[in-house]
Amino acid sequence: MDNQISRQVAMPHFIRSKTILNKTKRRDPWFLDDYTVNPYSGCSFNCLFCYIRGSKYGEHMERKIGIKENAVELLDRQLFNRAKKSQFGFIVMSSATDPYLQVEKDTQLTRELLRVILKHRFPVHVITRSELVTRDFDLLEEINEMALLPTDLASKMNEGVLITFSFSTLDDKVASTFEPGATPPKLRLAALHKTSSGGFKTGVAMMPLLPGISDTNEVMESMLHNFKKAGAKYIFPASLTLFGYGPSDSRTLVFRAIKNHYEYLMPRYEEIFRLGSRPIREYQKDVDQRARKLCNQVGLKQSIL
Repeated sequence: MDNQISRQVAMPHFIRSKTILNKTKRRDPWFLDDYTVNPYSGCSFNCLFCYIRGSKYGEHMERKIGIKENAVELLDRQLFNRAKKSQFGFIVMSSATDPYLQVEKDTQLTRELLRVILKHRFPVHVITRSELVTRDFDLLEEINEMALLPTDLASKMNEGVLITFSFSTLDDKVASTFEPGATPPKLRLAALHKTSSGGFKTGVAMMPLLPGISDTNEVMESMLHNFKKAGAKYIFPASLTLFGYGPSDSRTLVFRAIKNHYEYLMPRYEEIFRLGSRPIREYQKDVDQRARKLCNQVGLKQSIL
């Protein structure tokens, strides 16, 4: 495929961006992001808890997918300039939307961006709720072999590719309520196993943990055992954060889902989020401590390094 992306998809719209490669202010210790790339805007996975929700995309985010039609040429130019200065670093795909939305099957935009990343020998960290990443193992294997790591990481690791699968639950029924457009968790778990078996360093962003649903000791322990069995090498557990009070904001949509499907949990959610978008400190501390203890018991690190 050339730099012009195929226009086979009717519903999404095409946009031209001024930039595609974003330099982070500081590298996150979990995700090791030096740069981020978002091939799309909006998200067809339509997760109720997503932090990018709001009036810009509305309640049905899948109806407002933007395809960055000049992304390939932009990334080629920007990575050329960075490589010329030896400013190598992990590129996280993606930070504001998933790189493997359903539309990616037709546009193959993420795949084309991986070709550019390989060309300039940058390492990449793919974060996704989709199994479609397995389609691109051929390119990812080459990147893993050819990528040049930033100097301060070269002595700590030798992987040029990291692949992290995001889960809020392993229950397909629960997922159909809170992340209705994403790949069902059981298929995602199978993709995790395939990724690990393929020789890639892979792990899980266990986020967000849903209070009373996926944050209990029993459920978390079961999830961790399943992730380890599938070949995960690291886990990033994180609690739920809810923003906004508008009709399409995450707080509004999650609270509505809880009321409709788990009404008995409403008092708990109202208490946990009584001070705003973030959970009260007591809850956050409890989840962090229990997650750390369970990870240690199961034998999973909470870091890539």
